[in-house]
Amino acid sequence: MNDVRTNLFVFTGGPGSGKTSEIEALRARGHACAAEAGRSIIRDQMRIGGNALPWRDRELYAEIMLAWELRTYREVEGQGGSVFLDRGLPDIVGYLRLEGLPVPEHTMRAAKTLRYNRRVFLFPPWPEIFAQDAERKQTVEIAERTYAAMAEIYAELGYETVEVPRLSVPDRARFIMESVSEVFPGTA
Repeated sequence: MNDVRTNLFVFTGGPGSGKTSEIEALRARGHACAAEAGRSIIRDQMRIGGNALPWRDRELYAEIMLAWELRTYREVEGQGGSVFLDRGLPDIVGYLRLEGLPVPEHTMRAAKTLRYNRRVFLFPPWPEIFAQDAERKQTVEIAERTYAAMAEIYAELGYETVEVPRLSVPDRARFIMESVSEVFPGTA
């Protein structure tokens, strides 16, 4: 049986496409938001000298992302109003496939049964704003492949992906909120 949370809206796509900037802008406007697991895990693992890093142990990294996303799902399940998530459980499946790694049955089961609003916001690659840093070591080419992997897995799982246009942060926020109000009425 599926557990569907129609008030949870996922932002997905490749790295460096503006997802986190948009999450922060929506949070500043008073909306409930959840941070991306990957970047936080990388920071924590680097701080403690851990191995759950995408350049050390990708399978362990994915397993910790799964635990993070499961916790996030449960933490926000009782919140009223719309909640915006910087990635979701299907992103882990997309990541594993992108890396050519097997997808554990429990990971796929989580992505299939713990559901979000059917409308998922897909952020396209945007080379002009893409930047590498200590936590983001991917190239623009990998960002493009990640975008394709995320579009594929969300479609496979029956989500409707809405591509977010390359606009200013406030204009993207307006676009997103208008789209959310179509499927989750009463959202400001």
